[in-house]
Amino acid sequence: MIQEKAGTLYLCATPIGNMEDITLRTLKLLERVDVIAAEDTRNTLKLLNRFEIKTPMTSYHEHNKVGKGPYLIERLLAGENIALVTDAGMPGISDPGADLVKLCYEAGVPVTVAPGASAAVVALVLSGLDTRRFVFEGFLPSDKKEKRSIMRTLEKEHRTMIFYEAPHRLLDTLEELEGIFGGDRRCAAIRELTKKFEEVRRDSIGNQRLYFKENQPKGEFVLVIEGLSLDQQKKEAQASWEEISISDHIESYLNQGLSDKDAMKQVAKDRGVSKRDIYKEYKGNE
Repeated sequence: MIQEKAGTLYLCATPIGNMEDITLRTLKLLERVDVIAAEDTRNTLKLLNRFEIKTPMTSYHEHNKVGKGPYLIERLLAGENIALVTDAGMPGISDPGADLVKLCYEAGVPVTVAPGASAAVVALVLSGLDTRRFVFEGFLPSDKKEKRSIMRTLEKEHRTMIFYEAPHRLLDTLEELEGIFGGDRRCAAIRELTKKFEEVRRDSIGNQRLYFKENQPKGEFVLVIEGLSLDQQKKEAQASWEEISISDHIESYLNQGLSDKDAMKQVAKDRGVSKRDIYKEYKGNE
């Protein structure tokens, strides 16, 4: 239940590079709220100085969210309006802003968004890969075992995949990605989004790894990886069926209650061959 006297938490997107990308609405909100909760007050101060905004700030980040979250909720319940900003992009995406939003809903504090740039979406449309369906994975865990476990769940993913990565971990991540998806899978490695030296490298995962092995990565990266195409999925499925005999394949469908005719029809579909070929093979072995 919304508390009538509570203030509002405004999730304000900030530029991911070029400061001119900030919206007019966000600037007005940053001027009018009672306080700005910032991931890094020193970084946000540069933005505020650029637009001559004098609103006081307080820090809210991964390392103080447990204690600071309830403090901000108290201020919101007292009627103050708070703007939450991250260092770049949309708060709540790969940062503790999501935890503060949950606390707000639990306390009955209104939450709204002043939208703007998001590195994941900007990189996706720059990648040249399929944008119709995609999955955002953010930063992968630093623990190698956990990282590999998550990657394994994406082995058959057919949607375009988006990852964030730090420069010092980029090469290791590309090696892991190559091991999971193969060296030929298309990949866009994008950095310095919207800045003067914005770079979009479109190549295979294997070639990206070789390039960054010779050229030290600089800046935060967004990796956009091609999903497993429907044709590839179909070929892999057909290949898996070839590991068993046609007779065993048909038998599996007969055990499910299908007739001889329907079982052979389904087997032909699974293997990508004609029903006549399946019939000849199956009847010839009787």
